[in-house]
Amino acid sequence: MKITQVSDKDLLQAYLAGDESSLEQLIIKHKRKIFTSIYLVVNDSFVAEDLFQETFIKVIQTIRGGRYKEEDKFIPWVMRIARNMAIDYYRKSRRNVMVNGEDGEEILSRIEIIENNREDQLILNQTQKTVRQLIALLPEEQRTVLILRQYADLSFKEIAEITHVSINTALGRMRYALNNLRKLILEKELHLQ
Repeated sequence: MKITQVSDKDLLQAYLAGDESSLEQLIIKHKRKIFTSIYLVVNDSFVAEDLFQETFIKVIQTIRGGRYKEEDKFIPWVMRIARNMAIDYYRKSRRNVMVNGEDGEEILSRIEIIENNREDQLILNQTQKTVRQLIALLPEEQRTVLILRQYADLSFKEIAEITHVSINTALGRMRYALNNLRKLILEKELHLQ
């Protein structure tokens, strides 16, 4: 059975029953989503890796301490911890947030990269850089919803839980984020391919 076919709840129960490999499977199953959401806030892969590890240390401590109660909401809970740790780091470092992806793997428009065509790769890299710069100009609430939806691939329900707002508020913030991005593109007369 593939790791993606096993529910988080089943993996957690197996871990609590003493199967250490179940926790490893949980981490592998969600690493990309969690790591990317951290990376998009801190803009540093080494820091993101450290925060990712710290997130799971906190997760393990909470689970082992018997304080985890939301069995069916594992990923939103972990994403909330990861996001809070990333924001705490960002506030402490007082750096400007530059929204970046993980080694070019994140692509807002889901463009496929053609490895052999260097010109296409350069154009794509510039487009991604421009989109990240525009996203960085959005208000924090809009930027957060956009990142969690487009880059972390979370549902609006999960986003609402993580950001402690209603689903309608999360949807509204996404709508405003997209409208503001369109305005910025028009103002700057950009042509994103």
